[in-house]
Amino acid sequence: MSDISERYRALAAEFTRRVAAVPAGSWENPSPCEGWTARDVLRHVVEVHRDMPSWAGLSVTLHRHVDDDPVGAWSEARDAIQELLEDPDRAGKRYDGIFGPTTAEATVDRFLGFDLLVHGWDIARATGQDESLPEHEVTRVYADARALGDNLRRSGVCGPEVVVGEDASEQEKLLAFLGRRP
Repeated sequence: MSDISERYRALAAEFTRRVAAVPAGSWENPSPCEGWTARDVLRHVVEVHRDMPSWAGLSVTLHRHVDDDPVGAWSEARDAIQELLEDPDRAGKRYDGIFGPTTAEATVDRFLGFDLLVHGWDIARATGQDESLPEHEVTRVYADARALGDNLRRSGVCGPEVVVGEDASEQEKLLAFLGRRP
């Protein structure tokens, strides 16, 4: 199993913990993503898990729906991507991405890993859960976010950076950079 597969498994486990802990009736709570509920955030994550493999000419079929079964829909999406990562031929599928030549597994690592970390925080914030994120992943994702620069500010991606003090934690700086109020 690759480092990317292991990293995805750990991030997905953390995200799963948050999804499974959403209290009854809290899926409709507003999230830090303007105009989105906790359910909308989860729907986005599940849809991106379904659609991202197609960028590399691969497909993932999901049958469960976030509206009917949030935990089941997420579990199905997570398992489909983990299965993709554990198949060297599918994981290593090369394609031309928006930042140049890449592989399916590299996109999972940079794109889906980013989403799992940040949107896990969004769901935690929306539903009153512990908001702490794994420090080593915060460091990695923050470096990736800074490298993306203005691409993060495109419509529908992230809002304007929020100003935080110099004494802010790295997690707070990451969230603020992504337009969230820590």
